[in-house]
Amino acid sequence: MTDLKSLFDNLIRTEIWLWNVVDNALRDECDLQLTWFEILRFLARDGSGRVQDIAAEFGITVGGTSKVVDRIEAAGYCARRANPNDRRSSLVELTPTGHDVLDRAMAVFERELQHRIGTVLDGQTIAAVTAALAALHTAHQAPADRQ
Repeated sequence: MTDLKSLFDNLIRTEIWLWNVVDNALRDECDLQLTWFEILRFLARDGSGRVQDIAAEFGITVGGTSKVVDRIEAAGYCARRANPNDRRSSLVELTPTGHDVLDRAMAVFERELQHRIGTVLDGQTIAAVTAALAALHTAHQAPADRQ
């Protein structure tokens, strides 16, 4: 029988450890916390997004997301502009400063992932773990399963 508790324990502990080491490296080298970095990556990937889109991407509340975006905006890394498709919301996009800090941070992020994961797991294992986690994530995106 598969030990789901061990899988859970290893998954959570590894996630916490990996988050902390990447967060520390980003803070030390770029003065950027991982939470902000993840939002900047989302904005760079999509070009812009509403606060609601960011919240949905990361599974966090709109209110909490709005507060984080306020802080990122105050730092000069993103800006809100009018949403041409919905006057009730605004679009958040990277500023030139945001692009610059993201470029620097991406190098740190990729280096840390290579060091912490790429030197331990081979490509086939990385692909298998990625596929398994993506399957779990996708399977539980239905509204009834978000509880």
